[in-house]
Amino acid sequence: MKRLFPYIAVITAMLIWAGSGIAVKHALVVFTPLSLIVLRFTLAVLLMFAIGLMFRRSDILGLQRVDRHDIPLFMLGGLFQPFLYFIFETYTYQSFASPTIAEAMLSTQPVLAPIFAFVLLRERITRNNIVGILVSTVGMLILLLVGTNDFSLGNPLGILLAVITVSMSVSYSVVLRRIPTRYSSLSVVFYVQSFSLLLFYPLWGFLEGGEFMDQLVLFLRGDGLILDQLPSSCWAVAYLAVFSSVAAFVLFCYTVRQIGVTRANVFNNIRPVFTAALMWIMFGEVLPMWKMVGIVIIIFGLFISQKREK
Repeated sequence: MKRLFPYIAVITAMLIWAGSGIAVKHALVVFTPLSLIVLRFTLAVLLMFAIGLMFRRSDILGLQRVDRHDIPLFMLGGLFQPFLYFIFETYTYQSFASPTIAEAMLSTQPVLAPIFAFVLLRERITRNNIVGILVSTVGMLILLLVGTNDFSLGNPLGILLAVITVSMSVSYSVVLRRIPTRYSSLSVVFYVQSFSLLLFYPLWGFLEGGEFMDQLVLFLRGDGLILDQLPSSCWAVAYLAVFSSVAAFVLFCYTVRQIGVTRANVFNNIRPVFTAALMWIMFGEVLPMWKMVGIVIIIFGLFISQKREK
């Protein structure tokens, strides 16, 4: 049963992240993009600090002090994700004519993960890993692209930005693998996101600080539009902070450190499956036959990628 824990953890993380897009859409009605990022990760860091104090003697949920020689690893993790990842992701979506194409490009972490894992970590890559990644990636492309009318890839800059974004995500996974196992997953995510916030705050103040203050003034004046939309936006921010930025990051960190970069990142292909399921459950969006086929292929590929070879 213990061997199943990493897989339960990563599937739960992907399910949570699949709902993040819906939450972001509701939160952006009131908050600007960078303000939303700063707010959600500030709340996440405060929550993890409180949990760490409550369970300070726990090896799982306690916060351990960082050794001086490990600080660069935590800073590097914070630089890769969320800081650079979220910045490049935003510009990637802006560079593509179709959001579907952008999502497909950003879902290629499983393809790059084995390369990074082998070069930087000398992580063993099996034939089942490669075959499973290719099969699940084909299923993901069927799920996202079949039926869309716009196959324009946009300018080469968009493709470059997508590659950089995915590289930041995979590099973050590599850093998680390099951080010593004596630190709990909660400690790792707490320090990584804390260092990332040190980069976000000055950028937010320079780009969106004034706009955020204008929104705050409208709220204090009792602007009807903001007051009507604020509850749903606040619930969305709470979801992003508690579940997407704390629970999912901690669960994914635990999985990477247990089963490796390659096998953990292949589960990114299942996120579109959960997104499609959530859209069907919450908004009644129809799932055509080709989407069902894509889902089956993705799941089949995941099983192959996790199968151990003798």
